[in-house]
Amino acid sequence: MIFNLMNLSTTMTDIWTKLQEIMNFVIFDVKGSTFTLLTLLYLIVASTVLIFLVRRISKLLDSRLLVRISERGTRAAIVTIIRYLILFLGFLLIFKSAGFELGTFSWLLGALGVGIGFGLQNITNNFLSGIIILFERPIKVGDRIQVGDISGDVVEISMRATTVVTNDNISVIVPNSQFINGNVINWSHSDRLVRFRYPVGVAYKEKPERVKEIVLNVARNHPGVLSKPAPDFWFVEYGDSALKFELIVWTSTYIQRPTVLKSELYYAIFNEFNANGIEVPFPQRDLHIRTNSSRHPFS
Repeated sequence: MIFNLMNLSTTMTDIWTKLQEIMNFVIFDVKGSTFTLLTLLYLIVASTVLIFLVRRISKLLDSRLLVRISERGTRAAIVTIIRYLILFLGFLLIFKSAGFELGTFSWLLGALGVGIGFGLQNITNNFLSGIIILFERPIKVGDRIQVGDISGDVVEISMRATTVVTNDNISVIVPNSQFINGNVINWSHSDRLVRFRYPVGVAYKEKPERVKEIVLNVARNHPGVLSKPAPDFWFVEYGDSALKFELIVWTSTYIQRPTVLKSELYYAIFNEFNANGIEVPFPQRDLHIRTNSSRHPFS
């Protein structure tokens, strides 16, 4: 029995020795700073813990500590800046505790600079554009924007790209450089109010004042139309077949669904026009036939 225990102890000691040899195997050596399998394991575990803690801290800041900041975009920008600052300092501390001197990686930084100059231009451009967006804030989380053919709400701004959710609930990842180098329409830059214009046409026989009264009553009674600024009704022009008007409404609740508001207003206007005998015209052409009383000389 004692002999078996001694053999087991010797076996465990040999396994531990072999494991130490494997874990202390030097992968590479940079000016006295050795990188072993144990170092690699430490970096993986420490980095995982750091990322987990940063996510928890970010949620805590957004939901608890910065809740007094009512503007969602400002709160998101502050949380993002703090998150990347903690990550930067955390990784510095991890590499320092692993026994690496940052000065020994000057060659790596030089190689990285060359790589950025040739192959990582777009990534670097988007990264710097993300920093500019967070500080200058041409757009912010919660804004209704249009960039190129993409229109939707900003839901997240990261250091490389911005996530925009369209009216079809499709998330579009837009590189940050497009917001700096291109033209961006921000419908809610100063406040979340949007003005829509809807054309309305009636027959020439209708009185414009009566049409204005009916359409404005429809707009005022719609729950999605703001009373301040008040809706308006403009006489645009004399069309070929109709008097052309334009309904002007402001909304803060139908920003994501402009076509829904348009449809609801048009339904209500059509019903009111029918109830009040207002004619909605369609394109017409008058054909005049001229006849010659004299007969053709060769007939």
